[in-house]
Amino acid sequence: MKTCIGIRREDKSRWERRVPVTPEDAKRLREEHGIEVWVQPSPIRVFSEEEFAQAGAVVQEDLSPCPIIFAVKEIPLDFFEPGKTYVFFAHVIKGQPYNMPMLKKMLELGCNLIDYEKVTDEKGRRLIFFGRHAGIAGMIETFWALGKRLDWEGIPNPFSQLGHAYEYKDLTEAKEAISRLGEEIKREGLPEAVTPLVCGVAGYGNVAHGVWEILDLLPVEEIEPQEIAPLVEGSDYAANVIYKVVFREEHTVEPISPEDRFELQDFYEHPEKYRGKFESYVPYLTVIVNCIYWEEKYPRLVTKEYLKQLYGAGKPRLRVIGDISCDIEGAIECTVRSTEPDEPVFVYNPFTGEATDGYEGEGPVVMAVDILPSELPRDASVDFSRVLREFIPAIAKADFSVPFEQLDLPPEIKRAVIAYHGQLTPNYRYIEQFL
Repeated sequence: MKTCIGIRREDKSRWERRVPVTPEDAKRLREEHGIEVWVQPSPIRVFSEEEFAQAGAVVQEDLSPCPIIFAVKEIPLDFFEPGKTYVFFAHVIKGQPYNMPMLKKMLELGCNLIDYEKVTDEKGRRLIFFGRHAGIAGMIETFWALGKRLDWEGIPNPFSQLGHAYEYKDLTEAKEAISRLGEEIKREGLPEAVTPLVCGVAGYGNVAHGVWEILDLLPVEEIEPQEIAPLVEGSDYAANVIYKVVFREEHTVEPISPEDRFELQDFYEHPEKYRGKFESYVPYLTVIVNCIYWEEKYPRLVTKEYLKQLYGAGKPRLRVIGDISCDIEGAIECTVRSTEPDEPVFVYNPFTGEATDGYEGEGPVVMAVDILPSELPRDASVDFSRVLREFIPAIAKADFSVPFEQLDLPPEIKRAVIAYHGQLTPNYRYIEQFL
């Protein structure tokens, strides 16, 4: 009997057009490993049913013959079948309340759950991710928001020519538009009202690398965080460059005790010994782009209280916050809700706490799209599938009937098994407290 895997139709959002496995990789799996790929039809998927059929995939609604189902986003409760294995972004490892019913259902049915987010190497670095494309799309949307905000303020600017990321045919076309923007900035300079234009990027992981991929297509001069204040307060700056500042942990937090000095591992292990200091840079920033992974135990980058003080003291330089990480009321506390690609921004009023759709009004414009990679669905899917396909044969041919200790999977994948035979695996038993 041939081995088969199923690809579930995505239906969490009308914008979700990505696939975990592309037609090209489905063909390779069949030809090189004898694995049949069964695909549910979808009216919105970026790859057509014809493309999958031509690649030799089986396109049909019923995936019940497939013991292993791959998806991108969360799966509805009525889809799960007893004893099956599901591979997707489950968003349960922080005990996310909105996904606990889903996890509970999987446990009740004796399912196995493999979460892409926890597929890591021996150093804990993620291997399968959409982070780069989140960064790319997020930086494009942030610049789009800057252009709209400056237009509303009556400041003619080159950013207003940009479209949304999803309006470009693919990443190549989007990059060409950014490069043209860069040429104009080099040639014409930026409006005096926003120079020096300082873009602060918090983080340096996969998402940040995507941000830099777009940012570095423009005329950029990178400076250190300690150089921002002298630059803005002085007059020795260029009007035809964007100043790029990368913030690492040592720039965003400091030890509470004057006797202590910053140590990265100590901060991760004892965040309660540290307080945030990122806000000391905010008065000098035009744009903040947040790419950091955040949990409640860590200090925030920007608090609501601080924004109240900042805007209460006069009209600040800060125009836009691109919150790519999009943790609701997380590192950027004024990210009070997420947004959709066609309405990617709201204005947060620091005095009333209201979030008003669009880019008009008092307070920073916040870009908080939580499915940014879906704005570049084909490019994002190709990259994702290229990495995932290397692990699929081992997953498809594993014997999931044996005890967990005997389960023969590559260590990268085995680390990502959150539930097995309806039980949380040893590394994830802490999730029980959230169930």
